[in-house]
Amino acid sequence: MSGDFALSRTARETHDMQAKPYVPLAGTRRIASGDGASGGAPQPQVAVTSAASARQFVRSVVRERWDVPGRRASEEAVIDLLLVVSELVTNAIRHGGGIAGFDVAPTPDGIRLSVLDYSDVVPAVVHGPGALPPAHVGNGYGWPLIIRLARDIRVERRPEGGKTISVLVPLT
Repeated sequence: MSGDFALSRTARETHDMQAKPYVPLAGTRRIASGDGASGGAPQPQVAVTSAASARQFVRSVVRERWDVPGRRASEEAVIDLLLVVSELVTNAIRHGGGIAGFDVAPTPDGIRLSVLDYSDVVPAVVHGPGALPPAHVGNGYGWPLIIRLARDIRVERRPEGGKTISVLVPLT
């Protein structure tokens, strides 16, 4: 995943100094032509501070960069995508010490999401079967939903601390 994120300072410095999430600088990450993007336009600068702001940004990426003439994401596929966005961002906030970065990249098959957080802890169920909790306990449903709706789930520890969780959510 080297090169996927352009940092003006380390994510930890940004968090420590401002207590705000990392935001890519406008124009620092280009989406290559032919990967589902329209024209390789630079990714806009967006502050992702909550699941709601992440969903809004992802919906705009689908509308502006994935939907092209002859190919449009169904509303059902977008709802699945937004559910995965909500779960990943909420997990970063709730269990990962906050959002250290957020990236959205259209691909020919769907949308690749990458969420960086400040925790080195890898969720125990990340590569599990996606089984739901045995009894209704009020939580524990997020990772099973992610596993069921996303593909190519990757968790990578970052050298400066924390981790990146990256998933592909199909829109085709």
